This record gives sequence, structure tokens and C-alpha cells, in this order.
Amino acid sequence: MPFANIKLPQAALSKAQKEDLIHRTTAMFVDFFGEGVRPTTMVLVEEVADGGYGRADEVFVIPEAYRAKE
Repeated sequence: MPFANIKLPQAALSKAQKEDLIHRTTAMFVDFFGEGVRPTTMVLVEEVADGGYGRADEVFVIPEAYRAKE
């Protein structure tokens, strides 16, 4: 069973964009492994709350301009 776990900043993508990401990720696995994996492919999109991630000792908060509009 192919499995993708994608972590994104909270509100970075709209619901429609997350659905598209799931469909495209599933299609990618099907391209690699064949149609037989479609029914068992799992794509998990996790949203990480502002301040819950960082890099190089910098805590990230997504700017309002980059938040998805539903």
C-alpha cells in the first residue's frame, strides 16, 4: 500500500487545493506502480498549526498574504 504523509502549514491550502494534492499524489503512485495500487493508496495531509514548526532555530507563522482563501 503506497502511503504519502504531507505536512503543510495550517491554512496554506484551500480544501479544493488539498483535494487536488491528494488526487495528484495518488496519480503519481499509479504512474509508478500501476492501476492496482489506486484502491490501497493512502494520502494523509496534515496541517501544522502556526508556531508548531521551524528551521534553523526560527519558528514559522504563515503570513496572512499566504493563507488560502476558501
